[in-house]
Amino acid sequence: MRQNDVIDTIATALRDAPGIRALFLSGSHGNGLADDYSDIDFVMVAIDGASDEAAETWRNAVSRTGDIVLWWDRSVRPAIINAITEDWTRTDVVIQKPDQLTWLTKDGVKPLFDHDGLFDSLPDTAEKGGPNPARLKYQFEEFIRIVGLLHLAIGRKEYINGVAGLFHLRNLLVDLLIEETAAPNRGGVLHLNRLITQEQKELLMSLPPAVPEHDALISANVAYARAYLPRARKLAQQQNIDWPERFEAATWKLLNASLGIIRPYDPD
Repeated sequence: MRQNDVIDTIATALRDAPGIRALFLSGSHGNGLADDYSDIDFVMVAIDGASDEAAETWRNAVSRTGDIVLWWDRSVRPAIINAITEDWTRTDVVIQKPDQLTWLTKDGVKPLFDHDGLFDSLPDTAEKGGPNPARLKYQFEEFIRIVGLLHLAIGRKEYINGVAGLFHLRNLLVDLLIEETAAPNRGGVLHLNRLITQEQKELLMSLPPAVPEHDALISANVAYARAYLPRARKLAQQQNIDWPERFEAATWKLLNASLGIIRPYDPD
């Protein structure tokens, strides 16, 4: 079923359902950035919130769009239901009471029906918040910590676990690159192309693959450290975040003594 048909079918099924007061599109369909691969995010406003009755009403509506093959009923977060139908249409719904919509904005949702005019009470747009210094500092320290664990992976010959560590480093690097661009409308994790620049993409593609072998793990960790740490230092300076100098220095001292690794960049 086409996305628009799914949306119309669900809205029609819920429009006169008892206790359901409004239905909004959110996510990429709510802000106009959806494509053929987007999931369909909804906010359903029910008088009693995310009750079992509201969940069953939602399931009945989704089932009209196709056979449900995956159903996560408020298991990830208390008010969210995730579903996938047989043709792999993905729908997510957040079920809220009428007084729980303070996190919504007019530019982030599209009303499908709104019996009580709730949309009119929403703010036009969200206030733009800057970077979270505490989160950034944690990420900087976490990157250094994972690099430091290389001596353990190599020493124990835990090369498979070493590959897992590289994936963590890559995720932290991606987060850093997104932070650099300060891209609006970030959306879900599957929208990386619109969040980073061509130069950043080329950097990511240039990094070595994760291979569970002694030399490959060492060279890959060094490459990720060379890519991440100078950029992280620059961002820390811009945001007035104290850099974990002693921790980083101790980490390179350990890696030099255990594996002969020299810090792969000049911190000055």
